[in-house]
Amino acid sequence: MRMVLAGAGVGGLSAALALDPAVEATLLEQAPALTEVGAGLQLGPNATRILARFGLADELGAIGFEPEANEVRDAASGALMLRQPLREVARRRWGAPYLHVHRADLQAMLSSAVAQRPNVSLRLGARVEAVEPQAARVRLADGETVAGDALVGCDGVRSGVRQALWGEGRPRFTGMMAWRGTVRAADLPAGLIRPVTAIWTGRGRHFVHYYVRGGELVNFVGVVERPDWTQESWFDRGDRAELARDYAGWPREVQALIEAAPEVWRWGLFDRPALPRWGRGRTSLAGDAAHPMLPSFAQGASQAIEDAEALGRHLTPGADPAAALAAYEAERRERTARVQALSRRNARLFHLGAPARALFAAEAALGRVGLTKGEARFDWLYGYGMG
Repeated sequence: MRMVLAGAGVGGLSAALALDPAVEATLLEQAPALTEVGAGLQLGPNATRILARFGLADELGAIGFEPEANEVRDAASGALMLRQPLREVARRRWGAPYLHVHRADLQAMLSSAVAQRPNVSLRLGARVEAVEPQAARVRLADGETVAGDALVGCDGVRSGVRQALWGEGRPRFTGMMAWRGTVRAADLPAGLIRPVTAIWTGRGRHFVHYYVRGGELVNFVGVVERPDWTQESWFDRGDRAELARDYAGWPREVQALIEAAPEVWRWGLFDRPALPRWGRGRTSLAGDAAHPMLPSFAQGASQAIEDAEALGRHLTPGADPAAALAAYEAERRERTARVQALSRRNARLFHLGAPARALFAAEAALGRVGLTKGEARFDWLYGYGMG
């Protein structure tokens, strides 16, 4: 079995690690180097369990931060609306930690592990210009063709492989833009940022912050409804004064992070509807190329890692490539569509303002009297692959 993986982000690198050592893989990345703008990621137990199976448990623990809980607060009053315990619960109930990581640290960890795999060839500066799905073949910018028994596009929301398969145009702008930045914890007042995933909600916007890199840095993301977004790039260096205006009057934690940020970045949030099919024949998709997700459910990277693990199970030596990819898609499509839908739901919910406060209050009240499933309601998500 010879694999071609287009894209060396979290999904492509994880897929390379998931493959049987007897499967030869060529991993193509258009960038000349694997670099990332500073940004954080949340990895649920569904993803950290898989990375541990790849032999990366110690490395992951070294780069991660394990939060106590997810907390949703009202930005207007500071009131706690919902609290989901994580640290002890994740390990006890789902058998793996919930971790915050810096994207650059995760990518470096994965690429280092890939470099140790003799069956994987990582090629940087290899920009795919044309895709032949039926032949599982791509043509690079320099004219070279690269072919395999199977081709998987791990090349993001603007996937060229997806375009070749289904002829879709540009992804849809959601009407929201995201601010991102990281701040050294040492530059903030001691004790101000609690060891949790903090989600501040307000009318037309929300703000999330959490520790990464073992507590050395605080990552933040602010999502604002901006229907006038016109930028074509994935991200632009932002104006901190503009960010401060977007969150004027918000809680002290938010203000302190904005003031201390050495630089801020912004980009539009784009989306696509769930596909009725991902692939054809010997070519398919994974990660954001198959199911782009808004950040409001914190599952984009985790679902890409799940895809990678499933690819590794199905694309084994001696398997029929088309049948293996069809089985992979059948296993993954319904689950990822559900997570996509919940990501969109959360984006709307976090921006409702007063109605959101009422909804969270009702959910908390039902939980106190035992009318909701509590921890068990996340078993379908975080318990993926247990046993």
